[in-house]
Amino acid sequence: MIFGDFPTHSATGVVLAHTVQAGARRLPKGTSLQEEEIAALIAADIGQVTGMRLDADDLIEDEAAAAIAGAIPADHMRLSDASTGRVNVYAAVNGLFVADRTVVDAINRIEPAITLACLADHVPVRAGDMVATIKIIPLGVAGEKVRRVVELLGESAPFAVKPFSAHAVTLIATELPSLKASVMDKTARLLAQRLSISGSRIMNEVRVPHDREALVSAFQGLDLLENDEPAMVVVFGASAVVDAEDVIPAAIRAAGGEVMQVGMPVDPGNLMVLGRLGNCPVIGAPGCARSPKDNGFDWILHRLMAGEMPTASRLAGWALEDC
Repeated sequence: MIFGDFPTHSATGVVLAHTVQAGARRLPKGTSLQEEEIAALIAADIGQVTGMRLDADDLIEDEAAAAIAGAIPADHMRLSDASTGRVNVYAAVNGLFVADRTVVDAINRIEPAITLACLADHVPVRAGDMVATIKIIPLGVAGEKVRRVVELLGESAPFAVKPFSAHAVTLIATELPSLKASVMDKTARLLAQRLSISGSRIMNEVRVPHDREALVSAFQGLDLLENDEPAMVVVFGASAVVDAEDVIPAAIRAAGGEVMQVGMPVDPGNLMVLGRLGNCPVIGAPGCARSPKDNGFDWILHRLMAGEMPTASRLAGWALEDC
C-alpha cells in the first residue's frame, strides 16, 4: 500500500485520508474514490488528494476490523458494526470479564496497525458496558496480517464475559459484646448491595456468639439445598482471623467442610478465609468487607458468582494485582 498525495485525475481507487468538501459534495475520510467522486473533485478545482492506494491483497480498514471481529466468539457479548476501522465489544449480561493476556498480547504483536484493547482480567461488568475495542490504525492493512490474527483467534479466545448466576446466600455474623448491632445491620445492607449485580439475595441471616461450637451448630443447621439457586455462605466474624485454627476456619472443618485458604496477599483483604461445605462455598469475610470500597472480598465474591472457585495457587498470585 502507498500513502501520500495523488493527482486527482489519476486517483481512482485511492482511499481518502481526510474528509474533502468538493463543492456541494462532501467526501468523508475512508471514501474509495471512483469516477463519480473524481469528477466532483475536478469540478471543484481540487488538483490533488491525500490518501492511500491499496495493493491487491490489502483490506480497507472496516473490512479488516469486521473480519477480526467475526473471529471472536460472541457468547454473552455484543459487537458493533465496523466504522472508521473500529469495532466495539459490549457485555450482553452482568458478569465477570475475563481476558487471556497471552492471546491479547500475541494479537497486538502481529502488526502495529492492528490493535485490540480490552478491560483488565476479572473485572465485573454490567450489560451494556464496553469491554473491548478492535481498531485498525491506518486506512488499510495487509490481508495476510489480518488472516494471521483470524487464525490465532480461531485457536484461542482473547476474552469472554462469564455471566453471574443468582445465589441463595446465608449471612452468618458472630457476636462479641464490643460489636454493635448497628454495625452488623450495616454489614448486611452492604452485602446485599454487593450481591445485587448477580441477582443474588441474602435468604437467611444468623447471628451467633463468636466461638467455634456456636458457629459449627450454625453451619450444621443450614439446609443448603432448600433453594433452587446455588448456595453460598458468608461469615462476618466479630474478631479478625489470626490463625488457621481460629474460630471461622476451625468451625468449617469441624462441621465437615474444607478450608482451602486462610489469608491472601491482597490489601485490603488479607484476613480472608475461603472454604466449602460440600459444594457450597464459604467465605470468612475480612474486616474490610464492612466497607463499601472495593477490596479483596469483592474479588472472591465476583469469581464465585461467576462460577469460579479460586485455588490456593491462584490466590497466591494476586500480590501484584491492584485492589
